[in-house]
Amino acid sequence: MTPEELDRAIEEDRKELFALRLQSQTGQLENSARIRLLRKEVARLETEKTARRIKAQ
Repeated sequence: MTPEELDRAIEEDRKELFALRLQSQTGQLENSARIRLLRKEVARLETEKTARRIKAQ
């Protein structure tokens, strides 16, 4: 995954997470486990991004 793809994936997951949080607050959320999965996915992607930045130095 290129750095641009990594950034794009993080951005997409954060947007989806925001939308799910809104659904949760309005009582429209069907799959609450998806929020947890997305938070973990964003953390994984951010960790990979940091590891690559450190490796490049």
